[in-house]
Amino acid sequence: MNLSKLDSAYIAGFIDGDGSIYVQLKPNSTYRYKFQIIAYVVLYQSINKGIKFFEEIQKLTNHGYIRVRKDGIAEYIFSKVNDIEFVLKNIHPYLRLKKEQASLMLDILESKKNIQNSKDFLDVAGKIDKFYFMNYSKKRKNDAKYVEKVLRKEKLLTP
Repeated sequence: MNLSKLDSAYIAGFIDGDGSIYVQLKPNSTYRYKFQIIAYVVLYQSINKGIKFFEEIQKLTNHGYIRVRKDGIAEYIFSKVNDIEFVLKNIHPYLRLKKEQASLMLDILESKKNIQNSKDFLDVAGKIDKFYFMNYSKKRKNDAKYVEKVLRKEKLLTP
């Protein structure tokens, strides 16, 4: 199912204005390469103003979920790979501010599917590093350089 052009443009405008597209590496010793790749597309609104719009978007997309934070902010979250791919592929032509982030996210998700070895994983980690420069990211230590250090320590990456 695809969204109409009008609905896609509406959601794209929402994401450009009050949304975030991001991906991060989270340490997780149960994963083969010791890190979990976590991707999100999130919309933010005051619960008083935005929850009805989120419910409308949810009906249109049939993807993602709504969460209400304790601080009165509602979030519409796309966190499953198929949900993120669905929304980004539909809205990509209409994005203005976050078009480059959406393209990179789609590339990362596709690359993630094709990871065959630790070198491939490290290449994906390098792509994730690009989000640091595109977003207003906080300081983080889980960048590709750190991932490489962990992979070498765990003997998952050879010189």
